[in-house]
Amino acid sequence: MGGITSPMHPTLAYIEDLARRAGEILRTGYGQQHQIDYKGEADLVTEVDRASEALILGELMRQFPEHSIFSEESGERAGNAEDVWFIDPLDGTLNYAHGMQAFCVSIAYEHSGALQFAAVYDPMANELFSAERGQGAWLNGKPIRVSNPPSLRESLLVTGFPYDVRTSPRNNFAEFERFSRLSQGVRRLGSAALDMCYVAAGRLDGYWQLKLSAWDLAAGALLVQEAGGVATGVLGQTEILRQQNGVLAASAGLHAEMLGVLRETAGEE
Repeated sequence: MGGITSPMHPTLAYIEDLARRAGEILRTGYGQQHQIDYKGEADLVTEVDRASEALILGELMRQFPEHSIFSEESGERAGNAEDVWFIDPLDGTLNYAHGMQAFCVSIAYEHSGALQFAAVYDPMANELFSAERGQGAWLNGKPIRVSNPPSLRESLLVTGFPYDVRTSPRNNFAEFERFSRLSQGVRRLGSAALDMCYVAAGRLDGYWQLKLSAWDLAAGALLVQEAGGVATGVLGQTEILRQQNGVLAASAGLHAEMLGVLRETAGEE
């Protein structure tokens, strides 16, 4: 694999190892009694989120002290704008707290405004999804590709709902209903990073979600793109990391069909 290898920049192998190490913290803590704090009614953080984040941030700040970091629990750590990390130390905290095995560690690295490396590790399944710009995407070292269903009607989709689903008019209910009628079915797994990994691996055909933060989707977006798919905002916006445009990820043909449905639905609201 090629890419950036200078001492001031990470390698994919370095990021994969970091994701595995953080994932081991999640695996060890799984099924235990957790200290749960609430950022919102359905937005939790546990001591395991913080322990995983502490390992990742400690390592990054030691190795790359000049880099910027966006992490779910700690927020933004300002640094060099050319080198940016997007970290979700435990994506799927609500699942984790309830003993559901759909959660992961998500790490992405951006250089000069372009995502370069991504690693998403599911410790319970021991599945490491990784990608490198221009080189491809892999699951445990084996290449993966997005599926290419003939049409939306023959596709299996996945989505998620925002934390403010009870109070916001942009709650994804209208979109969910339309896609449920137009596709083979819509799943809801509770981990945005895994949703996108499953699209990248061809397990699911398409994914959309209205409101996401950069750490939720950075790694998954690169995985989908390097697996031959398209990842944009829900209405086709090219910028998905620094503006909350949500995400739409699928093969090129399905992406175009889903985009039409999302634009039409947005026009009806």
